[in-house]
Amino acid sequence: MRKGGLMPWLYVGPTLLILAAYLVYPTLTTLYLSFFDKRSENFTGLDNYVWTFTSKAMRTAFRNNLLWLVLFTALTVSLGLVLAVLADRVRYESPFKSVIFLPMAISFVGAGVIWKFVYAYRPAGKPQIGLLNALWSGWLGQEPIGWLVNRSTNNLALIIAGVWIWTGFCMVILSAAYKGIPKELLEAARVDGANEWQVFWKIIIPTMKPTLAVVTTTMIINVLKVFDIVYVMTNGDYGTEVIANRMYKEMFHFRHFGRASAIAVILLLAIVPVMAANIRRFQEQEAIR
Repeated sequence: MRKGGLMPWLYVGPTLLILAAYLVYPTLTTLYLSFFDKRSENFTGLDNYVWTFTSKAMRTAFRNNLLWLVLFTALTVSLGLVLAVLADRVRYESPFKSVIFLPMAISFVGAGVIWKFVYAYRPAGKPQIGLLNALWSGWLGQEPIGWLVNRSTNNLALIIAGVWIWTGFCMVILSAAYKGIPKELLEAARVDGANEWQVFWKIIIPTMKPTLAVVTTTMIINVLKVFDIVYVMTNGDYGTEVIANRMYKEMFHFRHFGRASAIAVILLLAIVPVMAANIRRFQEQEAIR
């Protein structure tokens, strides 16, 4: 059989058709609708994009997504790495990992409901049904706090819920990379006089750098499109709006297809460079091999 010809397209063709129908076409349609008005009837040019970067609601969403990007990514990756290293040293490694990974088995909506009960607030003097306020006011004797309505605490409270869900995922991936480090390398460093802190920073971190990069970019992509937790716990109220939640509101609450499409395009453009960097890194690794 001659090289090329029709046969390769018989294998690749169905996949390309599915990608075109469910990825390329919706993307192009969304881009097209982003230049039209509320009902997709009149061409408005860049008006929807101007609104996206000038409206108060979107400025709040951009600010909160940036906060999520920094805190969520740093906490999930760092905690996942620390837990991966520590889990390798405990006797009951599998049960320990299972407990940490368990939140991933819960839907994000379910996790949001759980944490909404944890943060539940009642005025001072009334029984606190929320775990956090029960500890805060009962054990520590402090005034109960409306964690989800107080603008100084609500975004951090939402981020903590997200970290609780995703840390287990980071731990499992990083644990596999950690176990791939040759034990002889770690023992040689210790024999040469390196303490555990030096082994961690000089041996473990550099060796796991490719995996850390992959996990970090994965968390960045997840956090750029975070929606479930915010929607369930606050619906973006009290200054907790994020980009994806605002897109949902513009589409299904206000029925403004143009603005919702513009937000979707901006969200896509924010994610594409991260994905491209990840693909380029994979190609570089394959070239080295």
